[in-house]
Amino acid sequence: MNKRIILIATMFGALAVILGAFGAHSLKAQISTSALAIWQKGIEYQFYHTFALLYLSNIVRYKSKLISLSFVFFSLGIVLFSGSLYILALKDAFNLPMAGYVGPITPIGGLFFILGWIFLFLAAMKHK
Repeated sequence: MNKRIILIATMFGALAVILGAFGAHSLKAQISTSALAIWQKGIEYQFYHTFALLYLSNIVRYKSKLISLSFVFFSLGIVLFSGSLYILALKDAFNLPMAGYVGPITPIGGLFFILGWIFLFLAAMKHK
């Protein structure tokens, strides 16, 4: 197991639980239903890719550059995709002027998720 990957994954997992609870209990009354759906989508994808990181921590023993790239892209995807969705969900309720600039970041985060899965696929193909 790779300690660095596990530490990052557990941090993302704990943060997803905290943000999910915050959205369900505190934000529900402060943001619109559509903004709450955006918030939930960020939580959902953060959890999916946290589990993917935990999986990577178990196969990293193959010492593959492809696994390392998958780790980097999954992590950046969580920050950019989910992070931008959190900001977009909060923009109206908290008058966040920077929120207008994060919209284009969401698809970049999605692309990073896709690249993470592609590198994991290539690592599996390469492994004997």
